Amino acid sequence: MSQTEEYKVNLEVFEGPLDLLLYLIKKDEIDIHNIPIEVITSQYMEYLNVMRMLDLNIAGEFIVMAATLMLIKSRMLLPVEERSELAEEDDEDDPRWELVRQLVEYKKFKDAALRLHGKELEQEGIFTIGTKGIEVEAEASGVVLEDVSLFDLISAFNEVLQRTSEEQIGEIFHDQFTVADKIDVVLNTLKRRGQVKFSELFGAKTSRNELICTFLALLELIKLCQVCVIQPDPFGEIVIGSTNEPNEPVESDDGRE
Repeated sequence: MSQTEEYKVNLEVFEGPLDLLLYLIKKDEIDIHNIPIEVITSQYMEYLNVMRMLDLNIAGEFIVMAATLMLIKSRMLLPVEERSELAEEDDEDDPRWELVRQLVEYKKFKDAALRLHGKELEQEGIFTIGTKGIEVEAEASGVVLEDVSLFDLISAFNEVLQRTSEEQIGEIFHDQFTVADKIDVVLNTLKRRGQVKFSELFGAKTSRNELICTFLALLELIKLCQVCVIQPDPFGEIVIGSTNEPNEPVESDDGRE
């Protein structure tokens, strides 16, 4: 049994395949009505492979969507004449149409849900005239994967993997790591520094085992609300912070704060 198989991370806010497609469309600024199916399929499969490598619980609907994308891609590669014959059978001129329809409808409901959630948060701080104020204890500042989605984290981790050469992650290392080990490392790092950039967590990591254990440790700490995750700019650098009382800035190894 590998070092990561003993540790399963189950996130309650695991988004679905349509969320991933919308994330990719927004990230690449793609027209939702004119999806480059070959590009989006390649990116989708890349994310799916990373999720499999991390041994996250992938719902069957992710696999179904992968098959759907591959089918649409194959139809798009057909000569125009053959595609027209299939269109007559399916009563669709474009193989992408059904997927686009689903995405547009899903996005409408998702945007509406976000607006309603915003209204809910707004109303929480409003009291009618004459109502005695109620003191409410502040909630734990643990992230609920709203501002930073799971796909943002997977995207950042995928960039880490791509920056690590195949020679490095393919070598055999004597040191073995566990998720529990890396949870301690992340917590100790945040205790000393207060916050750390996502990329810095993986700066000196060279083995695939260490990369995976560090990422799974981060997911587990997010689930336990022991760290907060911030992304100041859309699709920008992710910053990991502690949910405990902020610490005074400490000097790094090179003397900087």
